[in-house]
Amino acid sequence: MMHNNSVTEFILLGLTQDSVKQKAIFGVFLILYLMTLLGNCLIVITIKMSRTLGGPMYFFLFYLSFADACFSTTTAPRLIVDSLFQKKIITYNECMTQIFAAHFFGCMEIFVLILMAFDRYVAICKPLRYTTIMNQRICGILVILAWVGSCIHSSAQIFLALRLPFCGPNVIDHFSCDLQPLLKLACMDTYVINLLVVSNSGAICTVSFIVLLISYIVILYTLRNHSTEGRRKALSTCTSHFIVVVIFFGPCIFKYTRPLITLPIDKMVSVFYAIATPLLNPLIYTLRNAEVKNAMKKIWCGKVLIKNI
Repeated sequence: MMHNNSVTEFILLGLTQDSVKQKAIFGVFLILYLMTLLGNCLIVITIKMSRTLGGPMYFFLFYLSFADACFSTTTAPRLIVDSLFQKKIITYNECMTQIFAAHFFGCMEIFVLILMAFDRYVAICKPLRYTTIMNQRICGILVILAWVGSCIHSSAQIFLALRLPFCGPNVIDHFSCDLQPLLKLACMDTYVINLLVVSNSGAICTVSFIVLLISYIVILYTLRNHSTEGRRKALSTCTSHFIVVVIFFGPCIFKYTRPLITLPIDKMVSVFYAIATPLLNPLIYTLRNAEVKNAMKKIWCGKVLIKNI
């Protein structure tokens, strides 16, 4: 490894040093995390078991929920467990693993959101060719490309992180490891590396958001010619997608597209990004989607009835 061995572990300051607040953090975030896991696992299992949710949209939703559950798991458990201890220590290797995993699953979410927008675009703008374009094989290839893209992105991030030399200060003013807080501790000029971080993460966030924005504008424009019923259904689906996109990309762009300055709101933005977003996604998709709700009722209510018989 290329790092300087004088620092083998980091101390995380967490969200607060106040022991009363830490107990509250433990309770609140434990509930939120369990709800996130439950919500996303419910969607994953429902889509896997349901016969009616076989379309490309649900194929992608399956991977979005999977990525959500994993993305939340990269930061939430550590934040929850650490809130029980006054001194929060994370080893160098754990820190690097956390950076890789968070960027891998976060990037996976971005790519899956783009695939979902592409799916809606084809369904609404090219309805006659939809089944030919979005066949099972193509959907499978698109998801594989999303995995590969995420892997390239997180490998680039970890490559930058491994090059940082640490020679003394090891207190990270954050609740998890990420490149920005680490850049502050590195004993070297981090200007170039910070530029690379911004151009890697920042570009992925911003370009993806613009692509998604354009695709939804095109979809809305095409919907003018549809029947009222068709327009209502398509608008409902696209609205839920768009809500998720805004909730996800707002914090992402805020976090990764600016120079290396720390703002007091940074931790709250990160909390929202790492814990609230993966919880909101399943809620938005299930509450606004009648097909998912019906499939869940069929599978889960059916199971309860069988057990009671």
